[in-house]
Amino acid sequence: MDTKQVGLAIEALVRTSGAFHQRIKEDAVKNELHVTEFSVLELLYHQGRQPVQKVAKHVLITSGSTTYVLDKLVKKQLITRTVCTEDRRITYIELSASGQQLMEQAFPEHLERMSQYFTGIEEEEFKQWLEITRKLGKAARKGD
Repeated sequence: MDTKQVGLAIEALVRTSGAFHQRIKEDAVKNELHVTEFSVLELLYHQGRQPVQKVAKHVLITSGSTTYVLDKLVKKQLITRTVCTEDRRITYIELSASGQQLMEQAFPEHLERMSQYFTGIEEEEFKQWLEITRKLGKAARKGD
């Protein structure tokens, strides 16, 4: 593949990602959250109780930053922490009742807003884009 074309593709991907990140940030701020906090709540909303290590990996932040973000969410009473009874080295986090209520209201609104950016894209184009994006992500992660 032509390296100039690859450069253009990477630039387009980064610019698109940045634009979506900005929209996600705006939705987080509407709910008085930082985008990282919103990402944590989204993970818990979709997957339920999670070990702290998985949250850090999902949100792509260091363990020190994870502790800081989780402390803020606990203080806002949006999540709870539970130490594993079988292995005290593991701590689980999950949405509190108020965290669940927030996400039940905020996440559908967020998805609706994000959906508007896909207007005009045909279903087949979307499926191709999704497949290509997954392949690119998989190839890029091989370097990890």
